Amino acid sequence: MLDVEPGTWAVILGASSGFGGATALELARRGYNIFGIHFDRKATQCNADRIQEEIRALSREAEFFNLNAADDEKRDFVMLRITARTGQGQWGSKVRVLFHSLAFGSMGNLVTESADQTLLDRKKIEMTLDVMGNSLVYWTHGLVQRKLMGRGGRIFAMTSAGTSRVWTGYGAVSAAKCLLESHIRNIAVELAPFGLTANAIEAGVTDTPALHHVPGYEAMLSRAKETHPSGRVTTPEDVALTVAALSRPETQWMTGNVIRVDGGERLTS
Repeated sequence: MLDVEPGTWAVILGASSGFGGATALELARRGYNIFGIHFDRKATQCNADRIQEEIRALSREAEFFNLNAADDEKRDFVMLRITARTGQGQWGSKVRVLFHSLAFGSMGNLVTESADQTLLDRKKIEMTLDVMGNSLVYWTHGLVQRKLMGRGGRIFAMTSAGTSRVWTGYGAVSAAKCLLESHIRNIAVELAPFGLTANAIEAGVTDTPALHHVPGYEAMLSRAKETHPSGRVTTPEDVALTVAALSRPETQWMTGNVIRVDGGERLTS
């Protein structure tokens, strides 16, 4: 039994791997068609192609865009394509879910130089804040103002425990995640009268391509597994199943939260 009526779409930012890829596939299993936005070079494009093929094998539609999601002109181009595929019109249109999982940011120290860490400059810090934080606002604004997303819609953004912890080289990303959570709270209040919800998802330590860019990620994975009450770390599929469940009508009264999906990791780490 499908969760949604035929012709319903989800927009996945960061759709080619990790949380975005897993969520795209899980929502497709529940009946969603998928607009996927990703930024891959030739070496990793094959993963985006594989996910599209798996979505279509489920008899769902998939349209993926390999571009910079923080670029205004490219975002407008995607919005035009979404309009063409779904039809612009009344509130409560065919886009039900926006899932933000963009993980393109710079790692490095904020104020001190060291032998093993790059010192971040203004350009890198502001790029990280824009891609991993502010882009949520621009994509939400685009979908809502064009009436492509309306009552019953669900907005999700991936945050991390780095909002309250210090990890080497993670300063700019930590700031972006704090910014993202602030945006979620304000979006939730602004869109409540229109019947849309917005929540942040904080996953436990998860072995994704993005994690491999964090200095010392091997130790993070090892420590999380050793102390986790379930004896394993979080997977992208754990998050995807949660997003699918929270996208159902019964969760309409849940909005403006940071929801932990970590199997109790925070309780023992």
